[in-house]
This record gives sequence, structure tokens and C-alpha cells, in this order.
Amino acid sequence: MPNRVSPNIAPSIFYKTDLCPIRSVISGVSGKWPLLILAHLSFGQHRFSELLNGIPDISQRMLTQTLRSLERDGLVERHVTASIPPRVDYQLTERGQTLLPIVQSLMQWGLENRKDIEADQEATDLAKAREAAQKDAA
Repeated sequence: MPNRVSPNIAPSIFYKTDLCPIRSVISGVSGKWPLLILAHLSFGQHRFSELLNGIPDISQRMLTQTLRSLERDGLVERHVTASIPPRVDYQLTERGQTLLPIVQSLMQWGLENRKDIEADQEATDLAKAREAAQKDAA
């Protein structure tokens, strides 16, 4: 069984911003964009344009904001090479590297469960549509 949060910590602590010591850390790496960027950088150093092209549905602004946030958290390093135009590369820091097993586990879990989750979503959506149609017919 995976390690769990100590049972001595009340669950309500996670909902109180001022009391939860890990809330800001989790919020910095959770979400679609940070995880996708970390996954891309797990393969090595990438230029900004490579990240932008590798994650086609991210905007340039969102990529910039997320990279800055990951850099601020000490998970990503930014290297600027003086050239025309300047070359900007990003890579994981040592701390960022320690997050990779978690990111990879989450990605593996997603691959293993994607079809079942999609089937559950489709069944729920269909049930809600039937329910709405029954209300409209009444």
C-alpha cells in the first residue's frame, strides 16, 4: 500500500490555506500544464519553441507563466545563450528530477485507466442526458 498522510492529521487541515504546509507546493505542480512541461523536460533540455510545439494546445503566454512558476519553485532552470536571436533553453533542476517518479507514475496510471474513465464519463453523460430528456418530456 502506498504511503499515506499520517492519520494524526485531520483532513480539514488541507482545506485551510494558512494551516496546510504543503498546499502551495501541490498547487505549483498540479494541473495540466506543469505536469506536461515536466514530462517533456524529463527527456532532457528543450528550447522554448520545442516546448511550445510539443504541447500544441498551450498558449505562448501560458507556457511562459508556467515555466516562470516552475523556475521560481526551483524545479526548472532557464539558460540564455547570447546569440541573435537569443537562445533560451529549459531543463529540470535536481529537485525537479526528484519529482519525475511521481509524474511518471501519474502518467502510467492515466494510460492504464484512460479507457475505463472515458467509458464512465460517457455513461454518466448519457444518464444525465436521459434524465434531462425525461424532465423535458414531463
